[in-house]
Amino acid sequence: MAVDRRAAARRTPDPDEPLCWARLRAGRELAVVDISDTGALVESATRFLPGTHVEVHVVTREGRTLVRSRVMRASVHALTAETLRYRAALAFERRVNSTAHRVAATQSPSPDGLTGSDYPNP
Repeated sequence: MAVDRRAAARRTPDPDEPLCWARLRAGRELAVVDISDTGALVESATRFLPGTHVEVHVVTREGRTLVRSRVMRASVHALTAETLRYRAALAFERRVNSTAHRVAATQSPSPDGLTGSDYPNP
């Protein structure tokens, strides 16, 4: 039986959510495969070396933040004649808020339950 040693629960960000992308301080974009408050699994054409540190810009509910991260493991994820893609597990040096962004309703229902009326006929 495998033991889950994760410090925080992971989740896959929605495609339209700001947390589905991150950016290295040097400017390269990273696709976020899954994320938690303590780290992320990212995919990119960038080669990562385990044990090194990188600085990553992430957009959380509080706004854009720069977080120093340690590359815990890295591997080649996809190899084709045209591309080489890597995946890397990053451990954040400080916690970030990775909760999902929720969109509030633009209108609240009317208290009497009516939906409105048509324009008057000319």
